[in-house]
Amino acid sequence: MKKNNQDKLLVFALGGVGEIGKNMYVIQYNNDIVVVDAGLKFPEEDMLGIDIVIPDINYLVDNLDKVRGIVITHGHEDHIGGLPYVLKQLNVPVYGTKLTLGLIEGKLKEAGILGDTKRILINADSEIQLGTIRTTFFRTNHSIPDSVGVCLETPEGNVVHTGDFKFDHTPVNDQFADLQRIAEIGKRGVLVLLSDSTNAERPGYTPSESNVGVQLEDIFRKSAQRVVVATFASNVHRIQQIINASIATNRKIAVVGRSMVNVVNIASELGYLHIPEGMIIEPEEVNKMAADRVVILCTGSQGEPMSALTRMARSTHRKVDILPGDTVIIAATPIPGNERYVGRTVDELFRLGAHVIYGPGSASGVHVSGHGSQEELKLMLNLVKPKYFIPVHGEYRMLRQHATLAEEIGIEQENIFVIDNGDTVEFQNGVARKGNKIQAGNVLIDGLGVGDVGNIVLRDRKLLSQDGILVVVVTLSKQDGTILSGPDIISRGFVYVRESEGLLDEANKIVSTTLQKLMNDKVNEWASLKTNVKDALGRFLYEQTRRRPMILPIIMEV
Repeated sequence: MKKNNQDKLLVFALGGVGEIGKNMYVIQYNNDIVVVDAGLKFPEEDMLGIDIVIPDINYLVDNLDKVRGIVITHGHEDHIGGLPYVLKQLNVPVYGTKLTLGLIEGKLKEAGILGDTKRILINADSEIQLGTIRTTFFRTNHSIPDSVGVCLETPEGNVVHTGDFKFDHTPVNDQFADLQRIAEIGKRGVLVLLSDSTNAERPGYTPSESNVGVQLEDIFRKSAQRVVVATFASNVHRIQQIINASIATNRKIAVVGRSMVNVVNIASELGYLHIPEGMIIEPEEVNKMAADRVVILCTGSQGEPMSALTRMARSTHRKVDILPGDTVIIAATPIPGNERYVGRTVDELFRLGAHVIYGPGSASGVHVSGHGSQEELKLMLNLVKPKYFIPVHGEYRMLRQHATLAEEIGIEQENIFVIDNGDTVEFQNGVARKGNKIQAGNVLIDGLGVGDVGNIVLRDRKLLSQDGILVVVVTLSKQDGTILSGPDIISRGFVYVRESEGLLDEANKIVSTTLQKLMNDKVNEWASLKTNVKDALGRFLYEQTRRRPMILPIIMEV
């Protein structure tokens, strides 16, 4: 395609920069848009009651006629978890590798949109044309099979997105990163590189996943009773290592936790997990077998309240209990913000008499990261040799550290863009500059509600969680405005009524006096009545308790 001087390329993120999770990157050349990944992230502590968070896709919805497809780099939740919500508004083709599509199809089936979504299978050798953007792929290592990086060839220049990656020279599944192809892409010329920044703060190299298998087998052999292993359900390599260690130590495996059962079923059906016949047992069979012949594979490595391991730790799981002497392995590093939940679960497990093996990174020997450390990030930069660089997928300090690494290997500081979600980088005639800001942010999912919980609702939930609520119920006469019944004050989460009768009696008098004064002044609009009651009662309660409960006046007329 012939290019003229007015054509331009935009690169930006709707999620995945300055944060861990909800990855979504947009490459737009004129009227052609390609989206890379559509993930979710788990809520932060102040997002009370929220289940998950997905990117704001209003820009894509407004430009739906330009969106040529969504390319998925791999099957982790932070890269595919948003698809069931995104595709309901943005019904475009989804491109992914075999395992990635298998995991996506399970989600779309659950959401009831599998039949409406066009899914196109690709592999590391595929070439697809998305409008004017020719898209090719290259094989990478990560903690899940079938991971790929993406090269988007536009008339303005080539854009490379690494996806999540590490350089593991002894991978569990013999899927080596294709260093030769990455170098060939670099030799052809790369305008801009978007690269994974998760481990940009870690010096050296990330250890091989195969190291974990050796450690797991050693623990299994030394354990005289049952072994419980919690890990990410999507970490298929880790699951295979657990299977291998179980085979070597003559143990059967019970799979517990809905997401773990789903992934094991899908990955084994597609040939990514190799499980001997008769190896898997039902959770109900665990107590019928000798304790040294059982492994329980479960979810809950992040201390999630409803996960299998957390319920076992609280002795509330319907089928499996933790017994004194069991060995519990938490084969994952806590996601930032989850440390407290994991710590609480570990405490409960110790209380039950379990031997718990846990710890960040490779300190415990039972976990290694799926992301490359500093030397691997430098190697990627040296292989690709981009003119411009945008660090992605990481919290802001990680992006900054990755930018520093890029400078160390020779990329000019002015050619590095550390951006926030919604910041665009505009390329025209080989020159890059910051462009206009695009609408970006969080869409909060609460139950079946998508985006109907905003800052005001979260503020109310926070207030309720801190100081509780007082409900004031009053019935007025429609004829003369006199109080017919009440005020009745109901306290929830503010004070214990039986121990605070004096305070609530005074509050009653404040409400009655305030309403009587308003009636005498001929004020009978409900909004004014409620506002004055809230203000007067709020001042009184703060003076008496130094607390600000939510006050909800309910005024009825008869």
